[in-house]
Amino acid sequence: MNKKKLLGVVALATLFLSLVAPTAQAARTDMVDVSNHNGYMTVGNFTAMRDQYGVKSVVTKISEGTYYHDYTAKNNISTAQQSGLYINGYHFARWSSVAGARAEANYAVAMAKADGLPINAVLVADVEGKQQQRTPLNINNLAVMEFKRIVEAAGYRYDIYTGQGWRDTIVSVPNGTGWIAHYPWDTSWDRYTNHHAWQWTSTMKFNGSYGNFDASQLYDDFYTGGQNKNAVISNSNTADVDNQKEAKQEATSQPQTSSKDEDYAQIGMFTANTTLNVRTAPSTSAKIVASYAPSEKLTYDHVYIKGGYVWARYMSYSGSYHYVAMGVMGGQEYGARRAYSATVQTRSYTVKSGDSLSVIARKLGTTVSHLQSMNGIRNANLIYPGQSLRY
Repeated sequence: MNKKKLLGVVALATLFLSLVAPTAQAARTDMVDVSNHNGYMTVGNFTAMRDQYGVKSVVTKISEGTYYHDYTAKNNISTAQQSGLYINGYHFARWSSVAGARAEANYAVAMAKADGLPINAVLVADVEGKQQQRTPLNINNLAVMEFKRIVEAAGYRYDIYTGQGWRDTIVSVPNGTGWIAHYPWDTSWDRYTNHHAWQWTSTMKFNGSYGNFDASQLYDDFYTGGQNKNAVISNSNTADVDNQKEAKQEATSQPQTSSKDEDYAQIGMFTANTTLNVRTAPSTSAKIVASYAPSEKLTYDHVYIKGGYVWARYMSYSGSYHYVAMGVMGGQEYGARRAYSATVQTRSYTVKSGDSLSVIARKLGTTVSHLQSMNGIRNANLIYPGQSLRY
């Protein structure tokens, strides 16, 4: 056959197929896992995931090793339940022995109970650490069995999470169990159907939520069962969910009180959706010094969980720290919050003679308060030539 004619036929056929072939469908977003990297998830965040993307189940990080308790877990358990979603938890394993797994299991159970993870929820062993990679297969198998024994004795259900490259090489994952992570280019066909779940992406984005999320497709009801049906969403019908009514604004709302206050460093942008008071301390009894109108933005550098509210701290033009309530803990949000990842590389600007923070902010397309927060500048008038500013 004439090569030129053959190439022409192939080209036309390729074009035809590209025009008429159906678009491949991505895997389902049945389940999402969250941790401190995603911040405090709200009822609004989870409800949007449920209604817009079909999310049925949430797995929140509880603990890691015997030294780290995820500070967002208690909130995420509460808000997921209020959104009508099944809630489960996971523990990031750092063990390299059976004794280590025993200690971590006891720690994970204690933290899960303190956070309010409901009995019969799944408490997953997340096996992907360098410690297990250096440990023989038989020891890893004995370790996960010890973790399983303690978790089930505490009233939780057990499962194991690991990557497809580790399955049955680093740790055994029998058929009928397991949650397998594998992120292929083509997600249009089902994979790992002999396990409970397949985590198919780590870059899922949801409307109203900041950053990337891990999303998984479920193959059975293991992660959506074993809990009170009246407290969770039906797999097929979202109309039965009794949504929590929104709390009123700061002055009249009744926030959930916590057994202890928390705070953590976080840089982010908050946009108010209602008029909010600016206070001298993270408390509704603190002095009011100003207010933010709807759509106004502020750059914060620290978050406080206090008195049932979530507070943003920012540095004012006067060089004093001020505080704004971003919402009720586990309830209504007073605006949109966007946390900047701690791993994102920041850029820098070198101060020149004649510069001021306001001039620099205009040059860089940012705000004076953001520059102050990023660089710990209390007095906006005290900068000097040659100074390096992060932005």
